[in-house]
Amino acid sequence: MTPSPDPLSLSRTLLEGVKRGADTADSRRRLAALDTDALLAALDTDARRLAFWCNVYNGYAQHLLDADPGRWDRRWLFFRRSLVPVAGRSLSLDDIEHGVLRRSMSSLGLGYLPRLRPSEFERRARVDERDPRIHFALNCGAASCPPVASYDADAVDNQLDLAAGGYLDATVEYDDEADVARVPRLLLWYRGDFGGRSGVIDFLREYDAIPVDASPTLRYLGWDWSLSRGGFEERSGSEEGT
Repeated sequence: MTPSPDPLSLSRTLLEGVKRGADTADSRRRLAALDTDALLAALDTDARRLAFWCNVYNGYAQHLLDADPGRWDRRWLFFRRSLVPVAGRSLSLDDIEHGVLRRSMSSLGLGYLPRLRPSEFERRARVDERDPRIHFALNCGAASCPPVASYDADAVDNQLDLAAGGYLDATVEYDDEADVARVPRLLLWYRGDFGGRSGVIDFLREYDAIPVDASPTLRYLGWDWSLSRGGFEERSGSEEGT
């Protein structure tokens, strides 16, 4: 009997293939052919869910835009169309990001509104707890998006810390005299995921983006929606450790 393919390995193979510019048809076919129950059984922890779905999201976003950059001209439709075949069903990038990874939260409402009528698959596949660090792991194709990296279940907590810290280090501008922090617009769009304004401040302190005793006025940076494919991040073995 042929053993079931490991979903996590497939997700990494897809992403690495896209990164190299290789033919990913086999990886995509095998992801589409996964058995639903076997997939959900394999993704039995949030660490596994985070690693798998971040890889699938990033792999497919890059693949689809490489295949047809014109999709970006109607990106609102690109995010919502069911273009990602996984386990016998077609998902949208929004299904993965807001349904599975954000535990059925709306893309609107600053992170406070639930997603309406989640599917049975979404309810079974979604994470148990929202982790705001995923916002620094997903790359939809915009120039302001974080770099693309591969995630592994055994190291995903450390990898998400690296992603969050690296993005904040590259983007946050703190003026200590004015006590003003200019921060990524992601922190506004998904403020509820971070626990509100106070949670955003705590998050910035945790990653040394602002001093631990600071409670600055927040100013949100603009978002560059220019299409920027690629942007893969290289990590050393020591950085990917558990």
